[in-house]
Amino acid sequence: MRILIAEDSTLLREALTALVERLGHTVIATAQSAIELETEYARLNDADALPDLIITDVRMPPTNTSDGLLAALKIRAEHPRQPIIVLSQYLADTNARKLLTLPEGAVGYLLKDRVNRVRDFARSLDNVAAGGTIIDPEVVQHLLATAGNGPLDSLTPREHEVLRLMADGHSNSVIASKLVLSDPAVSKHIGNIFQKLNLDPVDENRRVKAVLTYLNASRS
Repeated sequence: MRILIAEDSTLLREALTALVERLGHTVIATAQSAIELETEYARLNDADALPDLIITDVRMPPTNTSDGLLAALKIRAEHPRQPIIVLSQYLADTNARKLLTLPEGAVGYLLKDRVNRVRDFARSLDNVAAGGTIIDPEVVQHLLATAGNGPLDSLTPREHEVLRLMADGHSNSVIASKLVLSDPAVSKHIGNIFQKLNLDPVDENRRVKAVLTYLNASRS
């Protein structure tokens, strides 16, 4: 893949570039601020050479708050199918919700510690570039903890429990153990959740989308 990296720390930017290239990809441009990210992206767009994936830090100059994330949202508003992975040392905020609930998918939000798990990180790059959605389990847990129930009243209390454990990244067997249920019972609950949320049975990202639907509904 052809990748654009935005990271204000020189050390982290060079380390991330080295890792991405070791995984067989090409870094076609780098940026040290949110403004530079937008400038580099515009330059690539003018050259008809848009990246296959953008990897950007959340907190970057000029204000060192959520500038990188806001730049990502601006890029997605203008190019809805541009795959973007956001890296952060911090848990998600309102702007992260806006990114993660974009209907087109092709987004990821990972804590920087997750990059150290090279195989998982490599799969995340491939998944997001292919149009999938990747969310760090700790981020999902935080978002669920700060979200209200919204209009999802059709879910039973047990289904809410199952959904929360899904958000924690647990497998069906672990959920069964924690809730003292059989594996078939957990599968039935999850199937009911997908059905009530109108998620396509053949969609490989149903688990993630179930959580995103919950979060998106909580903002209404």
